[in-house]
Amino acid sequence: MNIILIGPPGAGKGTQARILEETYGIVQLSTGDMFRAAIRDQEPLGLQAKALMEAGNLVPDDLTVQMLEARISKPDCAKGFILDGFPRTVPQAEALDRVLEAQNKKLDAVIEITADESALIERIAGRFTCASCGAGYHDAFKPTQKDGVCDSCGSQEFLRRSDDNAETMKTRLQAFHTQTAPILPYYKAKGILKEVDGMAEVQTVAKEIKEKLNSAILRYATG
Repeated sequence: MNIILIGPPGAGKGTQARILEETYGIVQLSTGDMFRAAIRDQEPLGLQAKALMEAGNLVPDDLTVQMLEARISKPDCAKGFILDGFPRTVPQAEALDRVLEAQNKKLDAVIEITADESALIERIAGRFTCASCGAGYHDAFKPTQKDGVCDSCGSQEFLRRSDDNAETMKTRLQAFHTQTAPILPYYKAKGILKEVDGMAEVQTVAKEIKEKLNSAILRYATG
């Protein structure tokens, strides 16, 4: 099963991606993680990306697509993958289609996680994650059960993103609307765009996503 998660920053894409990984045994992929891994492992594409970034340049789409093409061909993606953060533009979506076709793969669904933006700003401002296992928390909405200790692994080290504040969030939301939201009609026209309410409880959102994915799988199987 191959899935794209789309939604504004703070809508819960990362949380839902982890649930999907556990439910379906598929791999979450982000272009940022792929670049960091390729640079760390001294891979040719990673070294190209590193040189561009060190020179202050953006990594071009063709290099990103090449890296993604190599990544989804690896054995751990055999059962499928979840893309978070790519594609961001229609040209990237079209390039992804060509990559999947070349590997005899397809997208099963594009899940749009919608959210109230004023509530998102409040949600973002106090969030933090465990430095060891990546479990997510929030100062007001989801504190750790024991102050300063991760519920999942017991670590006492946590991370906060420097851009998790109201002003930066407004800028990121604007970027989402101008850059990424235009790909929604592209996938709607293909009949694979599914919308869920990201403001519901985490498990409610996960249940709705699962229902829509199972419906998509059934449709492909019978169609």
